[in-house]
Amino acid sequence: MELRLAVFILILPFLSTIAQSVRFQIESGVAKCIHDELKINSMTVAEYSVVNPNEGHPLPEHHKISVALFAPKEKRRHHAELVESGHFALQVEDNGKHLLCFLTDAHKPILNTTVELNWRSGVAAKGWSNVAKKETVDTMELELKKMEDTISVIMEEMFDLRESEEDMQELMKHTNSIMGYLSLVSLFICLSVAGIQVWHLKSFFEKKKII
Repeated sequence: MELRLAVFILILPFLSTIAQSVRFQIESGVAKCIHDELKINSMTVAEYSVVNPNEGHPLPEHHKISVALFAPKEKRRHHAELVESGHFALQVEDNGKHLLCFLTDAHKPILNTTVELNWRSGVAAKGWSNVAKKETVDTMELELKKMEDTISVIMEEMFDLRESEEDMQELMKHTNSIMGYLSLVSLFICLSVAGIQVWHLKSFFEKKKII
């Protein structure tokens, strides 16, 4: 029990920092993109909204945003035009970098629009509140479920790092073999040039009857 509690205490900060709401500004007519490395078959969920500069009044049209989520190879997975807010919940189809881009219409003078974004992936994208309601589990059981999924994600990351390390070792071996070959070629060229120089000097001295 003490071991479980210790593991839970270690992983709880990780769970709390996986997903955080962020605010940023975009200039009118200039796209701003945020990227994240996502894994195939994982879930990615996001909610975004424009912070109204005039609270209590309708949002001006020139502050509305267009949003697009691009998977690797520029495949578009989500798109929204001139909205105040929106969301998406998708299963990742491709490994790699995903771009979430925001854009407002061009405006003169240039205006800044503040956007609030909450983008979650992997374990953080799961609807744990729904799980708790459906399964009637207590707090500790729910946290243990979170911890189990988090450990699975960490294990996958470790396996990925191991594969990357093996690929890097193979690349280093290949590079070392090429460097060894090039060193031998370089040595052969240097010796050949030195031999030609000696032969040339010897011929020169013989012509001058110095030797």
